[in-house]
Amino acid sequence: MATLILGAQWGDEGKGKLTDHLLSTDAFDICARAAGGHNAGHSIRTGGQSYSFHLLPSGLLNPKTDNLIGSGVVFNVEAFFKELGELEAKGVPRVHERIHVSSRCHINFSLFAAVDGLSEVELGANQIGTTKRGIGPSYSTKAAREGLRLSDMYNDSFEQKLRLLADSYRKRYGDLLQYSVEDEIERFKEYKERLRPYLVDAVEYMRVAQEQKRSILVEGSQALMLDIDYGTYPFVTSSNTGLGGCIQGLSLSPFAVKDIIGVVKAYTTRVGSGPLPTEQKGDPDSESGKIGTALQEIGGEIGVSTGRRRRCGWLDLVVLRYSTSVNHYTCLNLTKLDVLDTFPTIRIATAYITPDGEKLTSFPADLSLLEKCTVEYIDFEGWQTSTRSIRNWSDLPVQAQKYIELIESYVGVKVTYVGTGQDREDMILRT
Repeated sequence: MATLILGAQWGDEGKGKLTDHLLSTDAFDICARAAGGHNAGHSIRTGGQSYSFHLLPSGLLNPKTDNLIGSGVVFNVEAFFKELGELEAKGVPRVHERIHVSSRCHINFSLFAAVDGLSEVELGANQIGTTKRGIGPSYSTKAAREGLRLSDMYNDSFEQKLRLLADSYRKRYGDLLQYSVEDEIERFKEYKERLRPYLVDAVEYMRVAQEQKRSILVEGSQALMLDIDYGTYPFVTSSNTGLGGCIQGLSLSPFAVKDIIGVVKAYTTRVGSGPLPTEQKGDPDSESGKIGTALQEIGGEIGVSTGRRRRCGWLDLVVLRYSTSVNHYTCLNLTKLDVLDTFPTIRIATAYITPDGEKLTSFPADLSLLEKCTVEYIDFEGWQTSTRSIRNWSDLPVQAQKYIELIESYVGVKVTYVGTGQDREDMILRT
């Protein structure tokens, strides 16, 4: 059976910690990534050591767990070997034996990173705020049926196809494109032999795993509000980040899905451009500016993949209910509750009000309409005492319990896991 861990907001919710927490129980045989690329970022802190994951599944930290990068992932070879080397240097056992890569993955060439930056320059004030790691160009080339997959490395036509791809971008960008296709080809002559031991037919791998009833933990990338179809388009990533993307990207049987866990911060953050209705910003001396800065600093809101500071705001239940409608969560993991410990008043968004007074309780597709809306909040009395490292529900302050219960009531999904700190053990499990 499969358990899916999915981001319920704009990413950076703390999915890696829950993945690590569940894998530490030895309840899962396989940890798999279904979509996205090395633009994803998971931070895990355990045993006094921190680990950063981008392309690799974080199940590699458990020496008993097998790991798969599924067919829906866009695969950067350099990032793969760099990340594996870092884990090996930190003493993670048998990393090379426990990672498998679908031969159907599309390759994220360094060409695409060069193009990604130029595309953002072209957009000017309308920049999406990508990580500039070539994810968008990788997926757009894939959709245009011009991409190259890992299996193509072993075909005679590989070099010719890559040259044609580079030429098409050169015609668009001219000398602005700082890239050598011949250097890339030389790198791949080495890569194709180094990669060979890791490549698998992931369809067959998953067929056997499901037939043998091996337990599978699927680690989602980014989050629902960055989904190419359901997110705040065009300020999104280029893949399907939700339930459907996991099933498609891994050839996962929908009948094998047991739990769908939505991971949500106790407040809201996002990196890059695009709407964030509850964002607290403005003059540093204003109330909104102070709140945004406090959330940012207390929460350590700096991107793992990008190093960029995250925009911060109050918890948005419109977003969470919309996300639940798409991903059908069976339970929620509320993370970073302790970040709210010092706030005397905590606000929770429950609706958007249009200029003509209409109340919206579902997230609108029209972002121009969203810009004109005001946010309707519930003001909630803070608990103003530390919840850091609390591991029992009964030890939480009453107001913190009420905050969580309000979320459950509005969304209609139980908060089963509550994160109260950075370490693996800082987690409340509600049965």
